Amino acid sequence: MRTSRQVVDYSLQKRAVLRDLHAGRVGTYDVCDASPYLKNAARFHGEPTEQRCPICRSENLIHVHYIYGDELRQSAGQARSLAELPVLAMTLREFQVFVVEVCPGCDWNHLVEQFLLGRDGLAEGGPEQGTAEATTAATQGRRREAQR
Repeated sequence: MRTSRQVVDYSLQKRAVLRDLHAGRVGTYDVCDASPYLKNAARFHGEPTEQRCPICRSENLIHVHYIYGDELRQSAGQARSLAELPVLAMTLREFQVFVVEVCPGCDWNHLVEQFLLGRDGLAEGGPEQGTAEATTAATQGRRREAQR
């Protein structure tokens, strides 16, 4: 998505948790603890991935996208499908998205990343906006020359 910004990737934290699990410092029950709400969100709103679960290695992981923001009011904290995010990004000024991976088999879950979406990201002068500004400036310059 072209308006995503302030992306935080939690892959290093995930690797540390898995290292602790394989070293025996953490038990399987400590990391495979998905709540029933998270499992239902994965079932109804999740996006299947091609990644295998790092614990059971028998199921593919599902990504669940949770949204938070002041403009969302009662919708804050809801899981949304990936297809809904661009529509929300064009209608709302700014909201935060948290992506959680879930294994439906063993209940592994971990925060994958978080990022911001919304119209405020369009005002930061991305490549599309820079081109439009240059075109507008050139048009205004031609108008001034024509008036003289």
